[in-house]
Amino acid sequence: MKKTLYLVRHAKAEDRAMFQRDHDRDLVPEGIMAAARMGRHLAAQGIQPDCLISSTANRARDTGKVVAEQLKIDPETILLDEKLFDGGPKAYMAAINGLNENWQSAMLFGHNPDISYFAEFLTHADVGSLSKGATVTIEFDDLRWAEVSGRTGRLVSVVSPKQLKD
Repeated sequence: MKKTLYLVRHAKAEDRAMFQRDHDRDLVPEGIMAAARMGRHLAAQGIQPDCLISSTANRARDTGKVVAEQLKIDPETILLDEKLFDGGPKAYMAAINGLNENWQSAMLFGHNPDISYFAEFLTHADVGSLSKGATVTIEFDDLRWAEVSGRTGRLVSVVSPKQLKD
C-alpha cells in the first residue's frame, strides 16, 4: 500500500533578536499568510493527512497550526517532537519510522537545512534548499513507515507559497 509524506518547512519567522532563543522565534504576518496560502492549496488538493508532526520551535509549530486549520484538522492534534529542532535528518527519520502503520499519510513541519536534506535523502532528487513555507510531497510504494529509508521515496512535487495565487 502507498504511503505519502508531506514535508513542510516553517514559514517566514522574525529575525533572531539579542537574548532571544532561536527556538522561540515567532512567525511574522507574512509567514502566517504564506502558511495559510499553503494550507488552502493543500486543502484544495484534497490532502487530509492521518498525522501531523512538528518541531517544538514556535515557528514550525505555528506553521503547522495554520496549515491544520486550513485542512480542517484540530491543531491540538499535532504531535510535537523536540528532536526535530536541531536533531538533524536522523531525527526526521526516527519520527517517520515510528509512525503508526495504519496511517497512510503524514505531514511533518520542520527546519532547513535538515528538512531539505531529508527530502533529498529519501528521494535522491535534487530538491535544493526549500523556501520558507514550501511543501514537498513524497510517495513510498509498498513500504511500511518503519521501512522508509534513503532512496525509497518518489518525489511527487515541491510547491512554495510564492508559486500560489491568493
